[in-house]
Amino acid sequence: MTTSSAGVSAVQRLEAKHRAMWPSRDYLGIAAELISELGPELVEAGGIRAGQRVLCVAAGAGNGVLSAAAIGPEVVASDLAPGLLERGRRTAVERGLAVEWVEAEAEALPFPTGGFDAVISCVGAMLAPHHRATADELLRVCRPGGTITLVNWTPEGFIGGLFATLARFAPLPPGAQPPLLWGRGEQVRELFGDGVTRLAVRRRITVFDQCATPLEFREYWKRTYGPTIAVYAANPGDPERVAALDSAFLEFLESWNVAPVGRPARWEAQYLLVTATRA
Repeated sequence: MTTSSAGVSAVQRLEAKHRAMWPSRDYLGIAAELISELGPELVEAGGIRAGQRVLCVAAGAGNGVLSAAAIGPEVVASDLAPGLLERGRRTAVERGLAVEWVEAEAEALPFPTGGFDAVISCVGAMLAPHHRATADELLRVCRPGGTITLVNWTPEGFIGGLFATLARFAPLPPGAQPPLLWGRGEQVRELFGDGVTRLAVRRRITVFDQCATPLEFREYWKRTYGPTIAVYAANPGDPERVAALDSAFLEFLESWNVAPVGRPARWEAQYLLVTATRA
């Protein structure tokens, strides 16, 4: 199939937007402070062990990668953002962990077919804009009988609500599919199809309690999370719209705060834990 120059240009623009969203942001803080426990859970669910060759797709700053490397397998981390890879590389060196870091799109992985015993992704591969291409690559690089393990945010959970709030002020770029679809078991089953012989999905909860108030938590997301900052950046020179975004964001956080009145704020974020065996 031949792709038109206009189509290639649109794809390239979308990839560039995703590449630019993450490296200048303090996503390392998010990984370390909010979702640090998801990496070890991902590794345990995937049965990662020494002697395996493991690929972490859309690895970010290395949440799942570092947890896997600590066990002793041969680990490769891929991500489209060079800045995040560099941060992850420094952290791995500081911890004395051996990890190979490779700049790569989740939708076009530069690895051989069947080259890994296990493929993992911690709320990373779900953010790639084209779901079919991403799923096909996850399947391709995993050997028959190998495992694919994912942690994906759900549409019904906290991150789903956050994305819905942000989308009112900056919709998805043309051509991008909603990332929260990866948080639906039926969607994952459709994407993997007969490429897997076993697939299990479990809904889990992680708790965000690092900020005492919704206002403090709003400011935390505004300075650390790429998609949040991108939405604010998409509304420059419009104080009224930014004020409306601030108000909607704060209202969302207040409504999702499950802590009793008078206690420090607490939010519960639902995610889907996916474990599959490659056919």
